[in-house]
Amino acid sequence: MYALLAFVPILVAIVLMTVFNWGAKKALPVSWVTAAVIALTVWKMDLGSVVGYSVFGVFKSFDVLIIIFGAILILNTSKQSGAMSTINNGFSGITKDRRIQALIIAWMFSAFIEGAAGFGTPAALAGPLLVGLGFPPLAAAMIALIMNSTPVAFGAVGTPIFGAMSTLSGNLNAIGADAAAYQMALTKWSALGHAVVGTFIPLFAICLMTRFYGANKSFKDGLKAAPFAIFSGLSFTVPYFLIATAFGPELPALAGAFIGLAIVVPAAKKGFLIPKEIWRFPSEEDWEEDWKSMVDLGKTAESNMSLLKAWTPYILIALILVVTRIPYLGLKGLLASQQIMVSNVMGTGLDYSLKWAYLPGTIPFMLVALLTHFFHGMKADEIKFAWKNTFKQISGAAIALFAGIAMVQLMLNSGTNEAGLESMLTEMAKALAAISGSGYVFVSPFIGVLGAFMSGSNTVSNILFSSLQFETATILDMPQVLITAMQVIGGGIGNMVCVNNVVAVCATVGVIGMEGKLIRRNAIPMFIYSIAIAVFFAVLIYTGFNPFPL
Repeated sequence: MYALLAFVPILVAIVLMTVFNWGAKKALPVSWVTAAVIALTVWKMDLGSVVGYSVFGVFKSFDVLIIIFGAILILNTSKQSGAMSTINNGFSGITKDRRIQALIIAWMFSAFIEGAAGFGTPAALAGPLLVGLGFPPLAAAMIALIMNSTPVAFGAVGTPIFGAMSTLSGNLNAIGADAAAYQMALTKWSALGHAVVGTFIPLFAICLMTRFYGANKSFKDGLKAAPFAIFSGLSFTVPYFLIATAFGPELPALAGAFIGLAIVVPAAKKGFLIPKEIWRFPSEEDWEEDWKSMVDLGKTAESNMSLLKAWTPYILIALILVVTRIPYLGLKGLLASQQIMVSNVMGTGLDYSLKWAYLPGTIPFMLVALLTHFFHGMKADEIKFAWKNTFKQISGAAIALFAGIAMVQLMLNSGTNEAGLESMLTEMAKALAAISGSGYVFVSPFIGVLGAFMSGSNTVSNILFSSLQFETATILDMPQVLITAMQVIGGGIGNMVCVNNVVAVCATVGVIGMEGKLIRRNAIPMFIYSIAIAVFFAVLIYTGFNPFPL
């Protein structure tokens, strides 16, 4: 009963956004009110705690808003300077086929950014890039989210794995197990599961793109590019798995994508495995209304600048992300130490820290935008338009993020109550485990998805549920490392549908209000990916395989 009640706020959000097609800025405030009422009446939390945790959530939303703002600003700056026009022409020079362009940007380039920054940055960056190339905004948002799933387990230089180990180390120490060895095993099996299924995600994404946004509304148009799509998948997942096995969780996504880009881009230029028939979207006048941006994104200025000069802002972003995210270089600690603190927010015991210099929205996004103003010789009115339009675009996302993250923080911290109940999310997960029994292997990845759906983070999902997954595996006599690997993988898959990322991408490409439709469509690859992972691990588990017996 408590698990069902805990699920009600999530159900409200899902129903309002997917059935009634409400936008997130309307649906999420209703969901927050629902969560607050349940917290007060069933969990018997005091009003001060409900308000305090919600306010803490509002504070946390500024982290996401700053990232979104920076991503939109880079796009608007590139459009006004004429760089986006040059980039568009450059990609057309590699190939005019929209399927191949999607694979290079939303799969390869996005994976590189995921490996360096994570936290929603890749889709928020890839989506606008695709729009600048002429993709329908809703299509750009969809494929940017779907393809930003496989790399996520090792995003932000391995942060999700370290998040999982921050809770699992207690479980392992209690039984005298080697935490370092377990971390390497968890890294290996998380990478293998993602690689086996994730290799086919690029193909699946472009098939959905041609089905929903093509003139023929057909999967066949996507399947015609299957050889190159699978080649692109393998170009990333093979080095991704090998690096994870050899070096651990920090570099699989970052280095795997770098190697993959070096393979895929030259191959595309030479026409290797690319279909002879070029596939394009219908002409813009034939687009359905909900494909289009709901706000004025501004016209893309024409320019004669060189391709290198046009790409310089994005090259700088990638380089700055790398040098500021690798601990050994020293800049990570320096930037992370620059913070604005709010201690003990409204008596909750929670401290909010805005690491303004470490957020990708500030450095590199805003920093590079400022440099681009001068480097590209922009006029004052072009600079003014870029900034003004960015503020206008982000205003629609702010309400949704304030309400959504406030609800998440309330549900995460609802374990502080007078009813003697665990938090709402923990109650839901434990009920799923109790009901599933020996079929838990088919539930495990969905618990990871649930955590990411609500929190917007693979890392937070792992922190929430890794210990639960470990203990449940122990009770059911299943290999703990394989079950916790499914938690890690599920958290990455959840990126496709998580509220925070969907709101962020919709804001950056200007389709605010289409969040429900996007979640509904992306639920298809999310479900299939999760089931495929469950089947892969079920074969191992039900045959008695245990790579790390405890």
